[in-house]
Amino acid sequence: MVDYLLDQGYENISVLDISANALARAKKRLGEKAEKVTWIEDNITVFEPKEKYDIWHDRAVFHSLTTVDDIKAHQRLVAQAVNKYMIIGTFSINGLIKCSGLEIKQNDESSLVNTFGKKFNKIECFTENHTTPFYTTQNFIFCTFAKK
Repeated sequence: MVDYLLDQGYENISVLDISANALARAKKRLGEKAEKVTWIEDNITVFEPKEKYDIWHDRAVFHSLTTVDDIKAHQRLVAQAVNKYMIIGTFSINGLIKCSGLEIKQNDESSLVNTFGKKFNKIECFTENHTTPFYTTQNFIFCTFAKK
């Protein structure tokens, strides 16, 4: 996604990932364009943003938060860090029950609205089959929210 945003002329882009290797691969792929991105290596459950974001896109992170404490940490983070919009892409109730050998939490529209509805208004939710690089299919739900 960062590639697309840069190609479309977006600026002030940050990428947060727990994996230094994933960030290094993305930087290498982008080459010189990587200098236009703020790269943040951190765990989303303890990340303390130094700025606010107009748009927060969480793809395939939220479903890895399986404890009440981690979900509450995520709720606090986005309530604090998001100015305008949040997009969540996570495994649906028709999606995987494990990812990379780890337990995950499946979600549907109701669970996402219940989780984020105090601080955000739902704009739209839809499910989509995603084909992985390994040619397997994973069912995701994507929801867009506006900050109240």
